Amino acid sequence: MADAAFDFDLLAELTEEHGVPGYEDDVRELVERKFEGTVDRVRTDAMGNVVGTLEGESDFSVAVAAHMDEIGFMVKNVKGKDDGFGFVELDALGGWDARVLKAQRVRIHTEDGDLPGVIGSPPPHTQDEEEREKTPKVEDVAVDVGLPYDELEERVSPGDLVTIDQSTELVGETVTGKALDDRVCLFAMLEAARRIEDPAVTIHFCATVQEEVGLRGARALGVDVDPDLAIALDVTVANDVPGFDEGEYVTRLGEGAAIKLKDGSVITSPKVHRRLKAVAEENDVDHQFEILPAGGTDTAGFQLSAGAKPVGAISIPTRYLHTATETAHVDDVAATIDLLTAFLESEDGSYDYTL
Repeated sequence: MADAAFDFDLLAELTEEHGVPGYEDDVRELVERKFEGTVDRVRTDAMGNVVGTLEGESDFSVAVAAHMDEIGFMVKNVKGKDDGFGFVELDALGGWDARVLKAQRVRIHTEDGDLPGVIGSPPPHTQDEEEREKTPKVEDVAVDVGLPYDELEERVSPGDLVTIDQSTELVGETVTGKALDDRVCLFAMLEAARRIEDPAVTIHFCATVQEEVGLRGARALGVDVDPDLAIALDVTVANDVPGFDEGEYVTRLGEGAAIKLKDGSVITSPKVHRRLKAVAEENDVDHQFEILPAGGTDTAGFQLSAGAKPVGAISIPTRYLHTATETAHVDDVAATIDLLTAFLESEDGSYDYTL
């Protein structure tokens, strides 16, 4: 398909926005604006989590969570010589594979505005075999801003934030860009909130913070919101590319929304994922199952807060996670919106999720 069957412009706006863990301000403002006229009330807590609530007819409540933060960096040092160029050293915010950072463009977010920069990569002509085969480390990364050291030191300070500079594009049947993790799921949540009217149960749509550094926002909301049921939305691994055996795929692009059975942080409630499956089948929504061997999501954050909670999760299969070219299939995005909407519209508080 050439076009996305959803609001691609909003998805691009969300993914191209910048917001590392603990500094999700710009994304939060966008989410708050999009909630206006869609939900009954909106609140933001001291951590920066945003909760848009649709009031239902019963006391039963469901929390839906998608995180706003993206992996990025914080400036830890500006180095150089007084008569030469300056370079910026970074501290990682979230899980980076240093191999993908070479030759990337970045933006340094300073108090006086953004500065463009590049993470350089020495040419192979000047490297010996040992240097070419050396495993890179994030702490060895340096950003070249193209400014003399004395000017750079005046404009950039430790604590300034750094994000990958990348646009969001449609490529064939897929959408690719940075921060699909987890803005594509944040987008799906906003779309479901827009579609649902007069739910039977109260629904808290939660845009969470600091997921990439330990599910921190979801853990706090699990206490504050204290839902009867929690559904998390996140991307998941799709290794359906050359170099992987079929058993390593986890999910495949184009085969629908992924109903999570487990990841490295949670085993979802069987009654919840079985009902997600039933809803998908009843509504002819393409779906698949996710068994992720490692990694955690907000699902676990809600499961462990304020007592035991039934939890489930819907994931969007995504290739090349935690890189500047994360890639999802447009049909899987649409299927996730459809499944989440149908599930929430069918929830009336009468389903028994206890074991």
